[in-house]
Amino acid sequence: MGESEIIYIIKMIIIGLVQGFTEPIPVSSSGHVMIASEILGLGEQGFTFAILTNTASLLAILYIYRQDIVRLISNSIYYLKTNNIQYKSDFRFVCFIVIGTIPAAVLGIILNDYIAENVSMGTIAVMLFVTGIALWLIRNMKGIKGEGEISFKDAWIVGLGQAVALTPGISRSGATIISAIAVGMKQDTALRFSFLLYIPVSLGGVVLGFSDFLNEPNKSDLAIPYLSAFIATLFMTYFAMRWFMGIMKNGKLVYFTYYCFIVGTLLLIFF
Repeated sequence: MGESEIIYIIKMIIIGLVQGFTEPIPVSSSGHVMIASEILGLGEQGFTFAILTNTASLLAILYIYRQDIVRLISNSIYYLKTNNIQYKSDFRFVCFIVIGTIPAAVLGIILNDYIAENVSMGTIAVMLFVTGIALWLIRNMKGIKGEGEISFKDAWIVGLGQAVALTPGISRSGATIISAIAVGMKQDTALRFSFLLYIPVSLGGVVLGFSDFLNEPNKSDLAIPYLSAFIATLFMTYFAMRWFMGIMKNGKLVYFTYYCFIVGTLLLIFF
């Protein structure tokens, strides 16, 4: 393995770490991957790479929320079988996750190519400012709604927030958490709903893009760099998510407002 190949692998690991760290937090992982790729001279990462790193982030989130997922699925099945009121709250929560998934799923299919072809560093900078402003507006909000108190309207609004986040620079976690808090959810409920909402959308993207992954002409040459990025993304997403859960618990989302403003300003100056 030559020096240039080793350097390329290191760069891909860095991109994986960036993806993993920024996926859970409200600063736009897709925007940061584009920024990091530009700085490292890698150019735009292909669809196959995006699928691979998103799969790694998805696995980390699935592991963190594995108990919630098992509980929601099993209790929903029990409710459908027995109509026992004890399990109704979890069944409704699953229904709202499905409802919240619809906007991003539909718009993602329709607009994905257009968005990919019309994104610049300027776009990312502006969208980071938008994310920062939204985080500032909800910084002091303390919701009262738990899982059993979410409505159809709440789920739909949060789903629309996730759809807006298809644009690089608009954070998916940020848009959904901001929307959830804005409609009155408690911060822990907003966090859980946001990332359980992430799972079906991300899983759908992986399934739809799997054929592109299999048809990647340079799989053998890219195996080691991509595997390195995958592992880096997997572990970094896990640790970043655990860290972000602590941030949410302490109500310190406002820190990300400052970060979005700083990075957005630097992009406008240097790119």
